Amino acid sequence: MSDAIKHECGIAMIRLRKPVQYYIDKYGTPNFAASRLYVLMQKQINRGQDGAGVANVKINTKPGTRYISRYRSIEPAAVNYIFDKINKKYRKAKKLGGHDALSDGEWLKENIAFSGEVWLGHLRYGTHGQNSIETCHPFLKQNNWRSRNLVMAGNFNMTNVEELFGKLVELGQHPKEKTDTVTVMEKIGHFLDEENQRIFEKYKHEYENEQITHLIEDELNVGRILRRSCRDFDGGYAMAGLIGNGSSFVVRDPSGIRPAFYYADEEVIVVASEKPAIKSAFNIDFNAIQEIKPGHALVINKDGSYEETEIMPAREKKSCSFERIYFSRGTDPDIYQERKNLGRALIPSILKAIDFDLKNTVFSYIPNTAETAFLGMIEGLEDYLSSKRREVFVEGKPHMGDREELLNFRPRVEKLVSKDVKLRTFITNDDQRDTMVSSVYDTTYEVIKPGVDTVVVIDDSIVRGTTLEKSILTTLDQLNPKRIIIVSSAPQIRFPDCYGIDMSRMKEFIAFRAALALLKERKLENRLDEIYEQCVSNPNSSENFVKQVYDQFTYDEISDKVAEIVTTPQIKAEVKVIFQTVEGLHKCIPNHVGDWYFTGNYPTTGGTRVVNRSFANFMEGKTIRAY
Repeated sequence: MSDAIKHECGIAMIRLRKPVQYYIDKYGTPNFAASRLYVLMQKQINRGQDGAGVANVKINTKPGTRYISRYRSIEPAAVNYIFDKINKKYRKAKKLGGHDALSDGEWLKENIAFSGEVWLGHLRYGTHGQNSIETCHPFLKQNNWRSRNLVMAGNFNMTNVEELFGKLVELGQHPKEKTDTVTVMEKIGHFLDEENQRIFEKYKHEYENEQITHLIEDELNVGRILRRSCRDFDGGYAMAGLIGNGSSFVVRDPSGIRPAFYYADEEVIVVASEKPAIKSAFNIDFNAIQEIKPGHALVINKDGSYEETEIMPAREKKSCSFERIYFSRGTDPDIYQERKNLGRALIPSILKAIDFDLKNTVFSYIPNTAETAFLGMIEGLEDYLSSKRREVFVEGKPHMGDREELLNFRPRVEKLVSKDVKLRTFITNDDQRDTMVSSVYDTTYEVIKPGVDTVVVIDDSIVRGTTLEKSILTTLDQLNPKRIIIVSSAPQIRFPDCYGIDMSRMKEFIAFRAALALLKERKLENRLDEIYEQCVSNPNSSENFVKQVYDQFTYDEISDKVAEIVTTPQIKAEVKVIFQTVEGLHKCIPNHVGDWYFTGNYPTTGGTRVVNRSFANFMEGKTIRAY
């Protein structure tokens, strides 16, 4: 994606279902779980480069033994940094207990941190706020009763933080921050405490307190805790938690917005945000990996038994389509094919835009994640040429050109755009970004016929248009093509996201800027004031009033205005921009239909409130977060 955006975090969980000694004996190492978690996290590093964290819980330790360990880091290579520190613990074990210590599971649990059965890893992409060690997951809620301790990490954003915060205050709590992470953890922590108290009340007249502690740990009903906690949540989430007694869970939002997958056998239960990570870490077949159902939680009990249980009634599944277009690793076989299909689906629009003149057209892509869509686009071109050959040579239809040329013709494919340096342009401020983006890309010379050739370049999506305007078009124009056609494998991004992606300010969207320009041209600016009045007068409405901004114009009119906006006066070539259609998106990705950033059809009421508030913020000149 040329306009890089911050997005989903990643989660990774491992539960060992047998004693630690089992893995030492079978695999010859005390690092079985740590090494697998390392792979799970490294294979999801695309999901979080701002920080990372790892937590570990030991089951059935003696009083006086540390049973929860946690490391977090915002170092540039945070995952490596954390696991280097964990490995130092094992080197320390060898010094303390001698060579045989690494072969003694019980000794390790009693003496060395990060030697327990339950592991949780998190990769952070901070969508808002500072990037500090305190903002890194996992978060820890501590208590002197083991079953009241809670460790949490997740891939989520809540749209109703104010409401959740208010409910905590009503309970008598005094939360230290008004953030979704803190409010979610405190909400679950509250009902964890109540579950502990419920079981205590059940047995307080029959057993001593020490005995009741063990009964509580064995009888905790994690599903009940989550059902009571999650009923007020509005947002997209895949949240993982460890409880101090050794129970754990991963819960998914009712619309299935955020992804979560798991694998279980007699040795391990594994959870991750992406299937390829599990595949790589445990070398298993993709069809052995299951998706946690929307509105459900995978609950793993203290004894290692597990179940997938309903927490909230599932709604219509609206899994994030951006996961498939860009965020998730393309090594997932389904995602790989979907991205190719996105490129293939654009062929009719591309052929029309180039006047079917393939002879004088060169095809390329924006590195690196658009490569798969590019392969699909080229396959689509080959299919088109095959159909033309069939018409001429099999069906005998007339052909105006040279038949031999048609028989031998291949699409002209070149790598025209290269990322010259690894600059993350979205982490700098707006004043500096323009200077930085102009240095990101370089081009390949002497492959374009000046003034004759059309250049077609495909990108995953176009969000702000900044990189197009400041770098890519200028770079391509240096080749002196007749036309430059930028193709987006995703539809026009028109609305903010509030479920995990850093796309919350409407004024940054190039499609929104195009609509504003068209409204101004046609002297319809008063429509903005009318829409603003609807937004502020109906703050809790379930209607997305902002759709009216775009209702005045056709899809192509917005696309053409985008092309006009990104074309600076210095560009000599004619510029055209083609976007994937929403219909094409759903045809290519039929099982992940979450499209609110394209259509404004939000899967939760909180999402609709956010888009209206975001537009009101724009009209009032505010740049604050709308949720």
